[in-house]
Amino acid sequence: MAQKPSIPKGTRDFSPAEVVKRNYIMNTIKSCFTTYGFQPIETPSFENSETLMGKYGEEGDRLIFKILNSGDYLKKADDSVLKEKDSVKLTSSISEKALRYDLTVPFARYVVQNQNDITFPFKRYQIQPVWRADRPQKGRFREFFQCDADVVGSNSLWQEVELVQLYDAVFAKLKLAGVTIKLNNRKILSGIAEVIGAEDRLIDFTVALDKLDKIGKDGVKTEMRSKGISENAIQKVQPLFEAKGTASEKLAMLKELLATSAIGLQGVSELEFITTTITTLGLETAGFEIDVTLARGLNYYTGAIFEVSAPEAVNMGSIGGGGRYDDLTGIFGLKDVSGVGISFGLDRIYLVLEELDLFPETVSEVTKVLFINFGKAEALYAMKAITKLRRAGITAELYPDAAKMGKQMGYADKRSIPFVVLAGEKELESQSFTLKNMKSGEQNEFSFATLQNKLK
Repeated sequence: MAQKPSIPKGTRDFSPAEVVKRNYIMNTIKSCFTTYGFQPIETPSFENSETLMGKYGEEGDRLIFKILNSGDYLKKADDSVLKEKDSVKLTSSISEKALRYDLTVPFARYVVQNQNDITFPFKRYQIQPVWRADRPQKGRFREFFQCDADVVGSNSLWQEVELVQLYDAVFAKLKLAGVTIKLNNRKILSGIAEVIGAEDRLIDFTVALDKLDKIGKDGVKTEMRSKGISENAIQKVQPLFEAKGTASEKLAMLKELLATSAIGLQGVSELEFITTTITTLGLETAGFEIDVTLARGLNYYTGAIFEVSAPEAVNMGSIGGGGRYDDLTGIFGLKDVSGVGISFGLDRIYLVLEELDLFPETVSEVTKVLFINFGKAEALYAMKAITKLRRAGITAELYPDAAKMGKQMGYADKRSIPFVVLAGEKELESQSFTLKNMKSGEQNEFSFATLQNKLK
């Protein structure tokens, strides 16, 4: 007996109904990207390993899918390394490529390679799949789409303001109320590390802090201790865990905590500009707040950081995130090109819209009208009409077989096709068409011109 086929954990097949809904989200995001002046690019699904490795921190590196070299990939492996079973040393000799972990680092590589053809500031968007060797769970997959918008070549904080507005515009179009855009600044976190005497533990500090919503305050403190951060330093950051109130109150607390840190105060100033400007301009549907514990674990962030949380009614992690990276292109040789970007989590947004029943009914309507097949002559008559309807932009199809009426009607019902046309012997003689509304059951006989107008 043949073994039942399966797919790898953390990946999914998508049915026609699911693909249509996903396209609805992607098309909504694309339309907003275009409205805000972003241009589309695409990059390969896999990159040279050296492009990706070392750009996401130790945890990120572990989650990158490595691709074995073609042919006899063990031929170049060192015998001593094979005997040692040292996976880190072995990987570099048997794998020269890897699946992309995100779209930001490949974008930085793209900018450097195409710098002579790009007009700066360069606003790009990119909607493509990425891969992470993570533990699959609800809302976390090994293969998923990212929808990114980035601006490179400008230090202006107006870009951050615009990206907050872009988030709001997308969620307003999706009619997804109750999302919260959380803001912080990595300069603030650097300043805190400086003030508490943990500058040499900045990455450990931010990685631990970024897990606050997953492991709680006590879990974060335990992880900080395990990374060598002193008890005195942990005590000094206590105000972060207890920060509440308005944006003004949180900014005041940060100014006091970071009074001796120049970089920390710069971060507070940047955060203050963004929040004050957004308050003045207003948002359509999203809320926004300062989250002083937001860290975003990726190493390349240097300024403002964003994270979007789903409505409280849905048990879901973040559905978007991003931030400012001052010199990401520098790792590829192009210095002093600042950038800032955000990402939409397509798969999680899908789950949220599905759970809250926010997909419009019209999204699932692919075929608008099905013509019943009564036989060869009638089918030809129907096909002539279908051809004209398609040229007029109306989705129409003919049932391929002259099967029993009940079977054809059942097919239309199962596919949620809203209209059926009966073009039998009687209609053929009178050069007319009988249109049936599958929802109401009402049916009327029309000329082709009237039929086309009704279906429009």
